[in-house]
Amino acid sequence: MLKSKLSAIVMSAMFVGIPAMVGCDREIASETKVKDRPDGSTKVEEKKVVEKPDGSIEKTTEKKTVDR
Repeated sequence: MLKSKLSAIVMSAMFVGIPAMVGCDREIASETKVKDRPDGSTKVEEKKVVEKPDGSIEKTTEKKTVDR
């Protein structure tokens, strides 16, 4: 009984402790632009700025074209 409780506590501490040690990205800004094109497709541009756990800033731009 004690052994199973102890193993449950250790397992739950592992799953709670790992995200706390790694940290999470914090989203600072996000922007999405959608444009319809004359050929019937749609152009989607997404820009995102995130702050990493170590304090660095990362900017990403993703462009997609979706055919209808």
